[in-house]
Amino acid sequence: MKTDDEWKRALTPMQYAVMREGGTERAFSGEHWNRNEDGTYVCAGCGTELFTSADKFDAGCGWPSYTRAIDEGRIQELSDTSHGMDRTEVRCAKCGGHLGHLFDDGPEPTRLRYCINSLSLGFKPAPKP
Repeated sequence: MKTDDEWKRALTPMQYAVMREGGTERAFSGEHWNRNEDGTYVCAGCGTELFTSADKFDAGCGWPSYTRAIDEGRIQELSDTSHGMDRTEVRCAKCGGHLGHLFDDGPEPTRLRYCINSLSLGFKPAPKP
């Protein structure tokens, strides 16, 4: 685990606000919300592989959305009752970085929507054949 000062040096100020303070980036502003390339989305804090482009879909909400995580053990789900809402917060299980929220209004087969901040993610393109 990194100290708070180490996180401040490792992340941009906006990434720090989202990942370490639970903030949210403005809708339709992140670099991944409309990315259509094949690849893997990783935690911007520690590099853990979290989501794949195969599970990404356009939810129309302005944030990258996924039907599932690569492995449920890589995601931590916490109750979030802030802002007068009852939601499920999603964090990286390895570094504890805030990723976004989980909703049950996604498409089949999971009916889940992992609504994730672009600032919380890095992207590794799939290898070219």
